[in-house]
Order: sequence, then C-alpha cells, then structure tokens
Amino acid sequence: MNPADEILDIVDENDEVVGQAPRGEATARGLRHRCVFIEARDAGGRVFVHRRTATKMLFPSHYDMFVGGVVGAGEAYDDAALREAEEELGVRGLPRPEPLFTFLYEADGHSWWSRVYQVRCELPVDPQKEEIEWHGFLTDEEVAERLTTGAWTPDGVEAYHRLREFRQESSESGLS
Repeated sequence: MNPADEILDIVDENDEVVGQAPRGEATARGLRHRCVFIEARDAGGRVFVHRRTATKMLFPSHYDMFVGGVVGAGEAYDDAALREAEEELGVRGLPRPEPLFTFLYEADGHSWWSRVYQVRCELPVDPQKEEIEWHGFLTDEEVAERLTTGAWTPDGVEAYHRLREFRQESSESGLS
C-alpha cells in the first residue's frame, strides 16, 4: 500500500478522534493526527540515529534520533510504537517500548499528538531500506554535537529537547 493511502484518525486539541482521512490528505491539509517517537538504544546505551530516505513524504533526507511514525486509524499508541520500532529497526521480538510522555507538536502547518517512548534494542538491526538511508548508534554527546550540523527532523528535535527536560525533571524529583 502507498503510505499516502494509509487511513489515520484525525484528532482534536484533546486527542479525541473527530474523523478519519488518508495520510496524504492529512499531511497536505495539516489535519491533526497521532504519531509515535521511539528512542532506541543498544546494549551499550547508544542512541540509534538515522538519515531518512529522499522519498519520505515528510522531511526527506533529514536526520532523526527517533524511529517511529503515524498511528493508524483505530490503532493504540503502544501498538504503533512496537510496530514502528520493529519495522524501522528491522527486528522482531523487540521488548514493548516504554511510554514516557505525550505532547502536541505544531509547526509549519503540521500538527500531531506525539507520544514519546524508549526501548532497548539488543538485537542486530537491519533498518528498513525504503525509509532509512544511513544509520548508526551514537553516544548522547555525539547526538548533541551533531544536532548543530545537518538537517534534522523538526518534530524529532522538539521531541529530543522535551525528552531531555523530562529526564532532567525526573532526575531532580528522584524518579529515575
């Protein structure tokens, strides 16, 4: 199936379903939908970073420090997180990603409710060639350094900064 034809739930400012539309239409018209962002780390704690292919509908050839994507119509966030992580990393048997927080992303005519997850991937990865042009596992320091160069997905950058804040707040309150 063409990704533009995938049916998505369209949601309101409270993340309540108000309709459905094909992904291509939702993107073109800026209809609010749902997405998942999964931070995947290897056994050594390094972050999976990749460059999207030039054929991606949004943010082609941009770098990203999350795997993930849209939540299909009627699909639960948690199910989408596991599906997207396994698809993009090219693995099976991944542990269920751990949900951390949800935020509303709104920028440049785009709007989606975004749930951020983390998962440990100790399996050898074989990233989806249709979606990922290059990949590597980088330390937190390397990710932070590379953010100052190259084109990065803007929603991924926002999720990255929110995740850092979330972890800082959790650390300060003794939750981590």
